[in-house]
Amino acid sequence: MHSIFVSDLHLSPERPRINQVFFEFAAGTAARAETVFILGDLFDCWVGDDDLAEPFNASVADALSRLSGRGVKLRLMQGNRDVLLGEAFARRCGAELIADSTLIDLHGTRTLIMHGDTLCTDDVKYQRFRSWARNRVIQRLFLSLPLALRRAQMRHMRSESEKHKRGTSLEIMDVAQATVERVLREHGYPRLIHGHTHRPARHLHTLDGHRCERWVLNDWYQRGGYLHCDSSGCRAEPL
Repeated sequence: MHSIFVSDLHLSPERPRINQVFFEFAAGTAARAETVFILGDLFDCWVGDDDLAEPFNASVADALSRLSGRGVKLRLMQGNRDVLLGEAFARRCGAELIADSTLIDLHGTRTLIMHGDTLCTDDVKYQRFRSWARNRVIQRLFLSLPLALRRAQMRHMRSESEKHKRGTSLEIMDVAQATVERVLREHGYPRLIHGHTHRPARHLHTLDGHRCERWVLNDWYQRGGYLHCDSSGCRAEPL
């Protein structure tokens, strides 16, 4: 029995090659797992669950629904690009929407899973935006707008996000060591799995006499990949 973790797929109609990798992954590799965890940014952009009728969005939901229909447990977490992903989408996929962050028993090892953006506390401008985007009042106002207007505004926000990335050092956009250590302490020194930073790696943190493993998931911009975890440990696998 094993579990699979992915994040930062950034699926979009504009990326047909990686979309095909996802559909093949959902029909093959993922179907052999006990549980598949999607830790945020499944989509490059999500303007609300009422956009499920859009053909591409529906095709992704259908692929996940077929996967859950084969008995695979699906656990879905919101990211920063798809913070508006909600219960309606999860029901359509046969998935459970889980909180960012969530502590689980992963094949006998206490493991904290999160999208990862809350660890990037040195990027003050992004953290301000994150608080704004997750404000329930602002979300309700945004979701009350017509779909076409929401899509246009989301394209503008994506453009501004790319400008921010180009003008900000990778070190600032990466996790803050002090924040990682605080999170590990607060949760009793677990294994940590997250995405968001697009800097896949396995890190070992020695903290207060405890040895903590931290896995950073890869993004799917150039190629797909996942983290395979079972009772013997975790390993990163390319697609």
